[in-house]
Amino acid sequence: MAKDAEKSTWKDFIWNSRTREFCGRTGSSWGLILLFYLVFYIFLAGMFCLTMYVMLQTLDDYKPTWQDRLGTPGMMIRPRGKAMEITYNTTNTETWDMYIKTLDNFLSPYNNSLQAEKNEECTPDKYFFQVDSGDVKNNPKRSCQFNRTILEKCSGLDDHTYGYQAGKPCIIIKLNRVIGMLPGKDDQAPFVTCGAKRYKVGKDEWKEDSDKIGEVEYYPENGTFNLMYYPYYGKKAQVNYSQPLVAIKFLNITHNEDINIECRIISNNIPPGTLRDKFAGKVSFKLRINTKG
Repeated sequence: MAKDAEKSTWKDFIWNSRTREFCGRTGSSWGLILLFYLVFYIFLAGMFCLTMYVMLQTLDDYKPTWQDRLGTPGMMIRPRGKAMEITYNTTNTETWDMYIKTLDNFLSPYNNSLQAEKNEECTPDKYFFQVDSGDVKNNPKRSCQFNRTILEKCSGLDDHTYGYQAGKPCIIIKLNRVIGMLPGKDDQAPFVTCGAKRYKVGKDEWKEDSDKIGEVEYYPENGTFNLMYYPYYGKKAQVNYSQPLVAIKFLNITHNEDINIECRIISNNIPPGTLRDKFAGKVSFKLRINTKG
């Protein structure tokens, strides 16, 4: 009898035919509670849409309202190779052909014809400010030409192998884009310098490959990032912006050995990078040129 009573009670909770209740509530009770939650969630959705609308009214489509960034921009090279290691054999075309294709693709937007079509000639050694007129936005903003020929021997125009076949490779360096950054003061442009990187070989022993790097040429001259390419106003405001580049060419680097190289940005307005960020204001890579079959 006790089991029958328990079974009856369980069934009555699901559906009680005497009181016409489902799960302890009548149809009108279920209707009222569903109506309450419907109104409640519509109210929450309306509040969410209203707050999003108000927030979007405070944002500028062309410039971030707040910028939380490191004081030192990052640097990167092309080609990067695998794990920042560029290794190839001058006698084996297949080992360096991928580097040539990478540089061709990377530099194609810098062809002189494209630059003349999209960008304009600017006054060198001066910031290219393009201010707004009150609430009237000066958009889209213009961009300065960076012609591929500026890279001279590393442009790939006279030597389509960028020196890789001859064992005198070119490396392209770019400074990461930062909206509004002014990388130099007193008309002094920042420049790139490359040298041997110190690396650990023992517990308290360090080594560097200064005697193996040899002579290095920079393009443009002195490896400078001209001030006319700054400030950068953002991808949407400056759609045709051409990021300035610096090319380095190793003329007589030691072959058949691993060479650890580090390139840094030198500026009177950019603080040096920290050890915690290995790409802030510097970039390190390993270069090995094999000449033996």
